[in-house]
Amino acid sequence: MPRPRSLTPQQIAAAALAVIDRAGLPALTMRTVAKELGVSTMALYRYIDDREELECLVVELVLGAVDTGPPPDGAWRERVAVMVERLRSAVGAHPAVVPLTLTHRHRSMSVLRWSETVLDVLAEAGLEGVARVVALRGLLSYVIGAVQLEHLGPLSGAGTVALSELPEPVFPRMAETARTALSVGADEEFRRGLGLVLDGIAASLGRPGG
Repeated sequence: MPRPRSLTPQQIAAAALAVIDRAGLPALTMRTVAKELGVSTMALYRYIDDREELECLVVELVLGAVDTGPPPDGAWRERVAVMVERLRSAVGAHPAVVPLTLTHRHRSMSVLRWSETVLDVLAEAGLEGVARVVALRGLLSYVIGAVQLEHLGPLSGAGTVALSELPEPVFPRMAETARTALSVGADEEFRRGLGLVLDGIAASLGRPGG
């Protein structure tokens, strides 16, 4: 039997991501990734210990695409919005990975660097202590939840159509809101929702509107 070829963490992560993009997160196993790489499952274990390590590699590959450098000068709201859009773009390119970002975000150097940059902007704006903690977590929760709704959730695409057809005597507000939602694009919905989060942060600074 030929000796297994040498593999890099980048190659393993790329193969795992290809499996997820093609067949979804449930398809991610050591066996499927080994097959994607053209090696035996036992050979793959020479490089990584288990699925958890495999998941961490995938998260770092996806989030490594995020530009974590300081955004251009401007108002703090604009700078935070730039950072959030960067994260949305990277995660939205591989939405099936979203559950893994939730599980492994604390061990991702890319998320830590992104968070550090956002915290710098918030600190410069005057946010301190608990308010800064809540602001960062609120921003992370919003972008991850929004990506799930846009790509994976029942409130997107056909799901919205189905909701718009609910019986009005029973669900008048849901049916009406779903019909309105059909005319709202994903980008508009995301940015207006982000605006509400930023309004809340601005209120905690005592500066309505930022």
